[in-house]
Order: sequence, then C-alpha cells, then structure tokens
Amino acid sequence: MKNAIYDNLILGIDLGTSGIRAAIVRDQTQIHQFNVTLPFPERKDRQSEQNPSAWLNAFNDLLDQINQAGYTPYINQVIADATSSTVLLSNTQGRTLCNALMYDDSRAQIKAEIVQKHAPKNSAAQGANSSLSKALWLADHHPHTAQIQHQIDWVNFQLCGLLGVTDENNALKLGYDSIQQAWPDWVKDLCPFELPNVVPAGTLIGQVTEQLVKRWNFKQNCQVFAGTTDSIAAFLASGANQLGDAVTALGSTLAIKQLSDTPLFTAEYGIYSHKLKNKWLVGGASNAGGAVLLAHFSLDQLEQLIPQLNLQKPTGLACYPLNQPGERFPIADPNLQPIIPKTHTDIQLLQALIEGLVSVESLAYRKLKSLGAPKLNRLYAVGGGTHNQAWCQLRALRLPATIAKPISQSAAFGVTCLINPTTIQGNTL
Repeated sequence: MKNAIYDNLILGIDLGTSGIRAAIVRDQTQIHQFNVTLPFPERKDRQSEQNPSAWLNAFNDLLDQINQAGYTPYINQVIADATSSTVLLSNTQGRTLCNALMYDDSRAQIKAEIVQKHAPKNSAAQGANSSLSKALWLADHHPHTAQIQHQIDWVNFQLCGLLGVTDENNALKLGYDSIQQAWPDWVKDLCPFELPNVVPAGTLIGQVTEQLVKRWNFKQNCQVFAGTTDSIAAFLASGANQLGDAVTALGSTLAIKQLSDTPLFTAEYGIYSHKLKNKWLVGGASNAGGAVLLAHFSLDQLEQLIPQLNLQKPTGLACYPLNQPGERFPIADPNLQPIIPKTHTDIQLLQALIEGLVSVESLAYRKLKSLGAPKLNRLYAVGGGTHNQAWCQLRALRLPATIAKPISQSAAFGVTCLINPTTIQGNTL
C-alpha cells in the first residue's frame, strides 16, 4: 500500500447479534469490508444472553484481518455502532462481570413494573426489553457494580479505554430525555449505579489505546468517535435523507426508522424517536426477524425452498413470527405469543413466515402514519434479509411506497457517515 492512496481512512465497526463487521472508507467510497461470525445468543424462556468473551475474540479476529490487509497504519478515525438495548455490567476498570442481556431479553418483568410507576408514559425506557429494566435487574444480581455498559460502550472501551460515556441514541432506552438533552430526575432516583455522560452521536471521545497501537499498528493519534445504534447506522448507509424516507433493517430482528422533522414517542406501541443531527428518526424494533426463519430452516434449506414459493398465491395462514413470547413494536406486549402455523410442507411454512414478516412491517408503517409520522416516501431495505428474494418481492407487492435501492447494505459503512458527511450526496440531515 502507498500512503498517498490509502491515507486518511475511516474505520467503521458494526457489532451485531450474529457477527462483527468492519468497513474501510475513504472519501465517499467503501474500499474494503471484513466480517467475523459470532455464536447465536443462548435463549430460553424470556432469557437471551451472549458472553462478551465471544465479542472480544471476534473483535480481536477482526482487527487481525484489518492489520493483515495492511490498513491499520492509515486509519485516522474509528467509529462504531452496536445493538440497541443489549447491556451488561463491568467494574470500574472495565472488566465485564456477567453475560450481556440481549435486546430481546425480557426477564426483567418486575423491574419494568417499577419503571412504569416512575417513567412518563411515552418514555423509551418502558418495558422489560428496555435497557433500564435490564440494568436494574442486573444491578440486583451484582450489587457492588459501579458501571452499566451498552454494547456500544463495550466496543468503545476496547477502542479507546473510555468508561462512563455513551451516545444519546443508545442512552434513549436507559431513560435519557433526548428532547431536554438530560437525564430526568426519576431515572437518577431509580438507578443504584452511576449514569453515563451522554454525548451526541459523532462526538470525538478519545484516541485508540496503546494496545491497538502496539498489537495492530494503529496510529497513536487515531481518533475514536461516539457511534450509534445498529439500526441508525443502517439508515445512514441506505442514502435515505428526505422527510418521509424510511428504512427497514431486516437482520435477526426487524427495525424500522422513518425521517421526521418532529419526534414521536408512543410507548403503547413501542414507538420512540432518536435525534439525528437536526432531524428525528421515528420508529421502533420488532422481535420478529430473520432469526425466526433460522429457527426453522438452515441456510441451505432456505436457498433451496425460496425459489419454490408462489407469492402470488397467499397461504392465508395467520402468522406472527416470534421465537419466544414478547414483542416490542408495532405491538408492545411482553406476553405476546408467537403465532407459527402448523403446516404439512416446509414450503408452506416458509411462505407463511415470510408473509408474517411483511405483515408486521406493513402494520408498523400504518401505525406510524396514524400517530403523526410523515407520509411514507421512499422505502429502503438493508440487512441480511435483502438476500431473501421472496421477502423483497412480497414487500414490493404489499407495501404502499416507492421501493428504493440503498447506496450500501453495510451498517459499518453507514456509521462512518456521522463523521464523513460527504459520504451521502444530497444529505439534508
């Protein structure tokens, strides 16, 4: 590699449920991508956990790949995104003390009831899936812990050694008031741990650690920036930039974001708003998603069965595709039961599941519009689900919007847009 060609690189990192991914970006172009797979979370009843040691192994493998490809000496800036409402605890030195409770973990039912008594009705901290309910549950089981970490905070600690700081998008489900830009008193009163300082997404928070410099050849002055959630990073990657533009991210779950000039908070339906520059992203995240398909079929089976589906002929089967009880959006109900039809053939079951996913997405956009979101304009799709041609075709048939082609499918690329605004031409954020 020659310095003149590859200097001034940005490294974007996306830590999700199924893997950790990286994008090397220069100016307006992604020039390389990397990927390391993670084991799926352990799930039973209302519990969903992942061991952060698996994150660390994957993180180290990712940096090994980037270094071996020769990019690390030319990276000037690093920014990451991670899964919203995945939390764990650490000591004051950053050492993790427990498995992470994942986005869909809903064991904190009693804590959610306590939060409900104190929180405003439309707070994003409502519900057993919220970061706050899970954090309170963890604090009861580790009473001497001083530090709560979102998954993104764990990543940033690996990058720059920083503790006690998070971005305003990930802080939302911990009870942060994004309109007033402050922690409400009721959150301070509830929490037995110190609340993190909150900064806007894209804020400079430090420089890479000496370990990254010595082990992986990063520059000593390589800057680290506060990132955002995975679904917001996916939104940015798409190229959506006009009021009413929306992005559906189909990965393990189904996350929906629509660009609005005003915020919308309706906890009754799991709807909340993230501040993004001078606009708002309204929407929510469903527990339905690609993980449901993988619970019933292997990737090889999906490859074989999808071409055999007849989408012009609906199955007519009722289906709400969840892996376990509990839903966040467009229905907020911790006890909502999965509806998985019993069928005679794998083809019929697969088509019913895909129809169910599209029905959940359609209900979500109808619900947003009925509550005051802008008219749906262009609709983008990102995430692993876009490789599922049946899902893409059925969306085009059933959703009332112009289906647009995203600039990129990569959240790791999208998160770099927070510090590289020229990446998306015509961006009006």
